[in-house]
Amino acid sequence: MFVDERTAELSLTRENRTYYFCCSACLTEFAEPARRVAQLRLRLAVSWPLSLAVVALAYGVRFPGSEWLALGCAAVVQVYGGQGFYRGLWDAARSRLWNMDVLVAVATTVAFGYSTAVLLLPGHLPSTSYLDASALIITLILSGNYLEQLTRHRAGSAVRRLAELVPTTATVLRAGLESVVPVSELGVGDVCRVGPGSRFPTDGVVQTGRSSVDEAILTGESLPVPKAAGDPVVAGSTNLDGVLEVRATGVGSDSFLAQVGQLVAEAETSQLPLQRLADRIAQRFVPFVLAVAIAASLGWSLFGSGPTVALLVFVTVAITACPCAFGIATPAALVVAAGRGAESGVLFRGRDAIDRAARADIVLTDKTGTLTRGQARVVGAIAWGGWDDRRLLAVAAGLERGVRHPLAHAVEGEVRRRGLPPEEVSEVTVVAGRGVEGWLGTSRVELRGGPPFPDLESVPESMRASAARWSSEGASLSALVVDGSPRGLIAFSDPVAPGVGAAVATLRAEGVRVVMVTGDNARAADAVARAAGIEEVHAGVTPEGKLEWVRRFQREGRLVAFVGDGINDAPALAAADVGLAVGTGTEVARDAGQVLLVRAGFADVALALRLARATVRKVRQNIVWALGYNAVLLPLAAGALVPWRGFSVYATLPIVGALAMAISSTLVVTNSLSLRWVALERGPRAGPAAGAGARPSPG
Repeated sequence: MFVDERTAELSLTRENRTYYFCCSACLTEFAEPARRVAQLRLRLAVSWPLSLAVVALAYGVRFPGSEWLALGCAAVVQVYGGQGFYRGLWDAARSRLWNMDVLVAVATTVAFGYSTAVLLLPGHLPSTSYLDASALIITLILSGNYLEQLTRHRAGSAVRRLAELVPTTATVLRAGLESVVPVSELGVGDVCRVGPGSRFPTDGVVQTGRSSVDEAILTGESLPVPKAAGDPVVAGSTNLDGVLEVRATGVGSDSFLAQVGQLVAEAETSQLPLQRLADRIAQRFVPFVLAVAIAASLGWSLFGSGPTVALLVFVTVAITACPCAFGIATPAALVVAAGRGAESGVLFRGRDAIDRAARADIVLTDKTGTLTRGQARVVGAIAWGGWDDRRLLAVAAGLERGVRHPLAHAVEGEVRRRGLPPEEVSEVTVVAGRGVEGWLGTSRVELRGGPPFPDLESVPESMRASAARWSSEGASLSALVVDGSPRGLIAFSDPVAPGVGAAVATLRAEGVRVVMVTGDNARAADAVARAAGIEEVHAGVTPEGKLEWVRRFQREGRLVAFVGDGINDAPALAAADVGLAVGTGTEVARDAGQVLLVRAGFADVALALRLARATVRKVRQNIVWALGYNAVLLPLAAGALVPWRGFSVYATLPIVGALAMAISSTLVVTNSLSLRWVALERGPRAGPAAGAGARPSPG
C-alpha cells in the first residue's frame, strides 16, 4: 500500500535506494522473504491444530472445564498466531499509516476479549462465546498471507535464478599461484581460470585458451558460442569444454547480471497512473472501514439486535475488508512483468517505462542490427583511381579498427579471411549517421555509409553494373572517399533477423504502425522492408532527420516508440515517448533508452510492448477486483442480508468474511502471475502477406 516517506518509521536502504514500509512484516517480507515464509509456516503449524481444537470444543466435545481449555488454545492463537498483526498495529500507530493489520488486530481482539469476559463474568453478559471465530479468523488470514507469499516467491523466481547463476568462488591466478577465493574478493584485472562445466564468476575477456560457451542467459540461444583470446565472456555463462583464462572487466555490481538485477528492481518500483488512484483509496480505506464497522454495529443495536450481534457486525465488517488488494494491485503485476521481461532479455528502465511502452501506437525502427541480424558480411568490393580491392579493404579495416558496428566487424572479418594487414589510419573519428573518417598519411579518408552518399554516377561505367546489382539485391553500400574523391565501394549483406516478420505482423494486428527510418540507401532499405513486411520506409535519413521524424509523428498526436542501437540513434531514442535500445552483452547499462533489448532482436520489440500492455491491463483488473470485492462484500458484512436472512446470518458470516479476505490478496497476485505466459505471437503467425511491398519515401 502507499507509504508516505515523510511519516514512515520503517525503511531499508538497498543499492543506494531507500524503501519505506507500513509495518515490520512488510519490511521482513522485502528484506528476507525466506524468513517471512518460515515465520508464517511455523505460526500456521501452531495455529491450525489449536483453532480446530477450539472449534471442536465449541461445537462437539464438551466436558467440565472444556471452555477454559478452549480459552487457552484460543489465547495461544491470539498471542502467537496474531503476533504479526499486533506488531503491525503498533507500527501503524507510530507512523500513522493505517494498514490491514489494524483491522485484523482490532476485530479479533474485540471477539476474543468479549469471549474472555463471558467466561470471567458469568451471568453478567450473554453467554455466547466467539473464541472459535477469533482463532479461525487469525488462522485463515495467516493462511492467505502464506499463499500470497508463496505466489510472490514464484513471481520473483526469474530474478533469483539470474542471481544464482554466478558461482560463489573463483579460481584466481596471482603472482603465478592459483588459489580459490570468494567472488566478492575479485577485482578488475584479476585473471581467473575457468574449467569445463564451470560458470564464469565475472564479466571478462579471454586471455588464453579456446572453448565453447553457453550464453543462453544472454542471447536466449542454446547453441554454444566459440571463444578464444580477445573474446568477451559474461558472468553466469557456462564454459563447455576447454580451459580458459579470463581477465575480469566487470565484477560485483558492474557485472552484466548485477546490472540486470538493478534494472529489474527499478522496474518493480515503477509508477502507473492507476496506482495513484489505488494509493489514494488505500490511504483512507482503513479509517473508512472502521467507521462503517462502528456505524453498522451501533445501527443494528438500535434495532434491537443485542450486544452480541452488534459485536459480530463490527468484527465481520473489519475482517472482511481487504485494503491489501489495493496496495498490491500494481506492485504484484510489476514484479512479475519485470521478471518475465528479464527472462526474455527485455529490461525496463525508469519509473514510467512500462506505462510509456504500453501507450505507444507507432514504432519507428532503424534497419542495421535491429531488423537485420547485425552479422553483416562483405559480398563485394570494387576500386578505381589507381586503387585495387585489396588496398580498399585494408584502408577500410584501418578506419574501422575498434569501431563497434556490424559493418566494422564485417570488414575486419573479410581482411582476416583474405590475410590482409589493415593500413595504419590515424585520428579516427566516428561521424554519427555517416561513417568513419581519419588520416592515411597526409590524405583525409572516409568510409561513408550514410548521407551524403556518392551516387552510382560517381562509379566508373565499367564497374557500375556490379554496384547496381548489389544495390538491387538489397546490399548496403559504403564508399571509401580519399580527399573528397570516391575510390571504391564495399557491398555488405545483412539478412533480416529471424522472427522480424512475425513481430511486425503482431504489432500490426494490435494496431501499432511500424515505420523504417534508416540512413541506408533506398534499395537496400526496400529489400529489408519487403522481407520484414514493413510498408512505410524512409531511407537516406541522417540522425537529425530521424529526430525530425519522431517529432513529426508526435505533432500528429502519436505516441512514438523508437528502436535503435543507441549509437547513431541516440537523439531519436531520447526524443521518442519510449526508446527501445538494442544492446548486446554488457552494454545493458547504457542510457540510450527506457527499454533495453539485451538480445538484440526486433522480435523483442513486440514482446516488450505486449508485456507492457498486458501489465497495465493486469493492474487495471486487479484494481477493479479490489473495488468490486469491497463494494460487494462490505455491504453484506454490514448487514445487507439481514432483512432476508435475519441476524442468524452472523453465525457464519465472520468466518466467511475472513476466508474471503484471505483469498482476495492471493487472487490479485495469482492474476498478476499470469503475465509469465505472455507470448509473442498473436493473430498472424506467418510473415508478411504475399505481395506486401515497401513504399519508399526519399530521405
